[in-house]
Amino acid sequence: MTMKRWVLLWCLLCVTHLANAAISEKQMKATMKLLRNTCINKFKIPIEDVDAMHTGDFSKGGCYVMCILETYKLLKGNVYDWENAVTTIRANAPPSVAEDAVAAVVACKDAMKTKDDKCIGSAEIGKCIYDFAPEKYFLP
Repeated sequence: MTMKRWVLLWCLLCVTHLANAAISEKQMKATMKLLRNTCINKFKIPIEDVDAMHTGDFSKGGCYVMCILETYKLLKGNVYDWENAVTTIRANAPPSVAEDAVAAVVACKDAMKTKDDKCIGSAEIGKCIYDFAPEKYFLP
């Protein structure tokens, strides 16, 4: 990922956090697209494998989910920091997404069973979030 993109992502997250206001749906989609492209490139994951997660197949996308969780600082060591996820969602997500996203995160707070492999453990979290409400799956 280019330095320009990292700076853009960092600025967007800082501004929304400092303003203590939710980002718009348009801003969220742009941020998610940037994050998606960053994690796809970082782990050289085929787009088909990422798209498969939106239909519930997490068999090849664990490292991609790990990248997303680590970008938002939601993995501390090999532990899912679901409380930070709730705080981040409430502070930044548009109201149309926040309530369902928080419910999914809380329901999946103990989903990470495989602690010795962050990719597999992250896939467990992603799969749980997807299974909670497939029609409202929110990871990029």
